[in-house]
Amino acid sequence: EVLGRIHDVIRDASVPTWLGSVPSNFGEASAGTIKADEWRSLVMVYLPIALLSLWGAGTSHSSDELAVRLRAILDHTMELVCAVYLACARTMTARRAHAYRSHIAGYVGKLKKIHPTFSLRPNHHASFHVYDYLLLFGPAHSWWCFPFERLIGILQRLPVNHKFGKSSSERE
Repeated sequence: EVLGRIHDVIRDASVPTWLGSVPSNFGEASAGTIKADEWRSLVMVYLPIALLSLWGAGTSHSSDELAVRLRAILDHTMELVCAVYLACARTMTARRAHAYRSHIAGYVGKLKKIHPTFSLRPNHHASFHVYDYLLLFGPAHSWWCFPFERLIGILQRLPVNHKFGKSSSERE
């Protein structure tokens, strides 16, 4: 149900042309590996719309216990959404950086409670250092690596023969 709703939102949402696209079959193997900019668009736009429409105010569920559980997951996810929004803001202030740290701490701090079988990863630790970078270097868009990620992707798709000095079209 959740993945289907996300697909519906990706398909049906009208978004500005400058917003990075997300594979319409997100979550399926055929979608391939989702890139960082696609994750950003997914987390900041499509996921909140989908989850709020499923679990937000005014939705009904089969039991009160399920409603409470889904609302906890929604609130937890929105902590991440807020952190990503703040980290991706075009301007940065100390107040915004502090708000980022508060939201990412809320998200990471509740991961084991919301998802008991989940294991924390190094990225969760690294997310706390983004706070320092926001204070030191300003808005993340001025130092993030999306253009380099794109270039690496292009280079990875180039045909190679692993022989220095010879093109892949040359035969031995």
